[in-house]
Amino acid sequence: MGRFDDQTVLVTGGTGGQGSSHVRAFHAEGANVLIADIDAERGVELADELGGRARFTHLDVTDESSWSAAVLAAERAFGALNVLVNNAGVQNPPAPIEQTDRATWSRILDINLTGTFLGIKAAVPALRRATGGAIVNIASTMSLGGTAHYAPYVASKWAVRGLTRTAALELGRDRIRVNTIHPGVIATPFIHEPAAGATAAIADFFSPEPFAIPRLGVPADVTGLLLFLTSSEASFITGSEYVIDGGLLLGPALRTEAA
Repeated sequence: MGRFDDQTVLVTGGTGGQGSSHVRAFHAEGANVLIADIDAERGVELADELGGRARFTHLDVTDESSWSAAVLAAERAFGALNVLVNNAGVQNPPAPIEQTDRATWSRILDINLTGTFLGIKAAVPALRRATGGAIVNIASTMSLGGTAHYAPYVASKWAVRGLTRTAALELGRDRIRVNTIHPGVIATPFIHEPAAGATAAIADFFSPEPFAIPRLGVPADVTGLLLFLTSSEASFITGSEYVIDGGLLLGPALRTEAA
């Protein structure tokens, strides 16, 4: 028996480094999984790999009608929607605020923040029809402080925190729990490849050596926490924020040589 037998999970950005990890893990735990992404080729390939309890649906998270279609696809394919994972996100090319153009600002907030808002809005009626469920919004450790040259991304993820808390207050009486995960530097193409219009990747600015746990995270680190938060084991947890960063935000772990 899997933890998610007879449940349906919709994962946005489901073909990416973290998203595909989440999709595979939910599927392995018995869930029906809807892989929602703009990358149809990779989405169909992943759904075919997993088999009958997986479907791909094209989703532009900035488009309200696209969201409505994705939720409808989940209910038509599997009968209900029980879990929404708002995982889709993009980063801006690094630049100081004074050199950040309005189009970049709008694009990052549209995908990271408005996309999350539209996802919650579209999923809630379906989650109510399923008599409850869980939403997890994937934010970032950048939403817990400032990061130079990443103003649009930082602002979008800070706002996701407030959106999550508001949704948790509004939806708790409907037995819909809403929580946030804040990954640190996780080894995926998102970290290791430059954003569109950039020449450097986020990983170029980080070394894990000072972390309390001196390594980069891997998608499975985030996935394990996600499975817990969306399971019945977390039935009394809502409006909470979980940081998974190997101690990045704690400050440097100083080393001393043995005498």
